[in-house]
Amino acid sequence: MDEPKIAYRTTLGRSILGKAEDVLDSAAYLKDLTEQVDLIFTSPPYPLNRKKRYGNEQGNTYVNWLVEFAPLFKKVLKPQGSIVLELGNAWEPGRPVMSTLALKALLAFLEQGDLTLCQQFIWHNPARLPSPVQWVNIERIRVKDSYTHLWWMAQTDRPYSDNRKVLTRYSQSMEKLLKRGNYNSGKRPSEHDIGEKSFLKDNSGAIPSNLITLANTQGTSDYLSYCRDHDLQPHPARMPSGVAEFFIKFLTEPEMLVLDPFAGSNTTGAVAENLGRRWLAIEPNELYLEGSRGRFTQFNNRASNE
Repeated sequence: MDEPKIAYRTTLGRSILGKAEDVLDSAAYLKDLTEQVDLIFTSPPYPLNRKKRYGNEQGNTYVNWLVEFAPLFKKVLKPQGSIVLELGNAWEPGRPVMSTLALKALLAFLEQGDLTLCQQFIWHNPARLPSPVQWVNIERIRVKDSYTHLWWMAQTDRPYSDNRKVLTRYSQSMEKLLKRGNYNSGKRPSEHDIGEKSFLKDNSGAIPSNLITLANTQGTSDYLSYCRDHDLQPHPARMPSGVAEFFIKFLTEPEMLVLDPFAGSNTTGAVAENLGRRWLAIEPNELYLEGSRGRFTQFNNRASNE
C-alpha cells in the first residue's frame, strides 16, 4: 500500500485512500487529528469465517487486528467523544452454532482502550435474506439471522449526547392522552406510583429505544447510479443511511468532526455532510472510494480531487 493520500474533498470532509492503521498512526495526520474527533462511527469488516472482497480478517486474527485500533482511536478522540462500532454475527465453519469472536473482540477492545460501554444497540434488518443458508434454508434447524450489534463506547461515563435530537413521533394513544389531559394515575403492578400529571408534558416526541428497525432494501440511489454509469462494483456490505443518521444526530452537533476509519462506500461521510458535520473517511480500496463519490451528487459541491 502506498502512502495515504486524499482521494477527494467536499466542503466539509476529506476521503483518504489508505489503511486506517497507517493513517491514524501517521505523524502528518495525527498533527491534525489528535483529540479532535467527536465521533468515530464505523462498521469494521465482520469476523466471518470465509474471506470477503472487502478484506475481513478471520478467526482469532480478527480479535488481535481490531484490538490494535483501540489506542489509535483514543489518540484522535476528544475526551467527551464517542466510538460506535457495528459488529455483525459470525458462525462456526461447518457447524450450526454461532461464533463468539465478535464478543471476544468487543471485550478485548474495551479493555485495551480502557473504555466505558455506554449502551448496546441492535439494528434489526427485517428485509435481510435468510442465512446461514445451510442451517436456515436447507436443514431448517435455525431461524434467519437479521440483526447486528452497535456498541457505543467512550472514555468517560458522560460523553456528549442528547436524545432530544432523535425523538420519534408519539404513538396515537400518547397523542390522544396529551389532548385529553388526564389518565388513570396511581400505583401500577410494577409498583411504580404514577402521578396525575406525570406524562402530560409534550416533549415534541418520544424517546427512542435502543432497537433500530430499518430495512436495507434500497435498489436505486445516486450512489448505485454513479457506480453503474462509471462501471464500478458497488460495495457489497452497505449500511443504510438511517443508521448513521441516528448516531450522528444523537452524539454530535453541527460542525463537530465524525471519523469513519473503515469507510467502504462512505455512507457516514455523506450523512455527516448532509447534517452539517465535518467528516473524515478512510478506505484502502481505491475502487470503493471512487464509487463513493456518487454519494455526493446531491450536494452542490460534488466531491472534487485534491
